[in-house]
Amino acid sequence: MPRPQLYRRIKFSPRVTYFKPQGIPLRALEVVELSKEEAEALRLKNVTGLDQHECAKKMHTSQSTFQRILSSAYRKISYALIKGKAISIEK
Repeated sequence: MPRPQLYRRIKFSPRVTYFKPQGIPLRALEVVELSKEEAEALRLKNVTGLDQHECAKKMHTSQSTFQRILSSAYRKISYALIKGKAISIEK
């Protein structure tokens, strides 16, 4: 049986939860889902400018777990931008 997922602190609740390419209706696009954890990791690392160790502390997780969350977010966003997909942040 896998280990249960631990609670991670998330202090970010976005007002805007959808991003899409201009000129294409949302119903015609595939949507890439970004989790709250991934959005928080991006915010801490790229917007606040903290180093990875500080970000992991703020989210109450290990540095390696934080890196996996951040890598997943980068991969999803890169895929959406390159392939012209919509991005949705879970509420």
